[in-house]
Amino acid sequence: MSADHAAVTRLVEDFLAAFVSGPDAVARAATLHDLLLPQAVVVRTCGEEPQVLDVDSFVAPRADLLSSGRLSDFREWPTEVAVEVFGDVAQAWVAYAKSWREGEIEHAGTGAKSVQAVRTGAGWRISAVAWDDER
Repeated sequence: MSADHAAVTRLVEDFLAAFVSGPDAVARAATLHDLLLPQAVVVRTCGEEPQVLDVDSFVAPRADLLSSGRLSDFREWPTEVAVEVFGDVAQAWVAYAKSWREGEIEHAGTGAKSVQAVRTGAGWRISAVAWDDER
């Protein structure tokens, strides 16, 4: 694996690691501002009309949800990451799993994310993310 492939894979892993419930959830969600370009676009599909979000409208509600206590033991992790790099542009196709508890009910799910990244002076940063959860 090349250094660029490894760096983009680590970027994806760090992105998913930000989505963990608990006392440090707000701090973890804040790391997304370092991983995403300030102008990044995030698109949620999940069987509905696509919802297009900027960085703040993506991060804030997730930080609130993960720190609210409504969900416990929430986490997401990659199950497969396929990265392609061409110069200063990279694409990662990410299959992921997630699990959590809401009240006494345990939940689990899977999905896929398409992550586009670009090389900046500060390293690789995410320029766009689109995702869909398995229904």
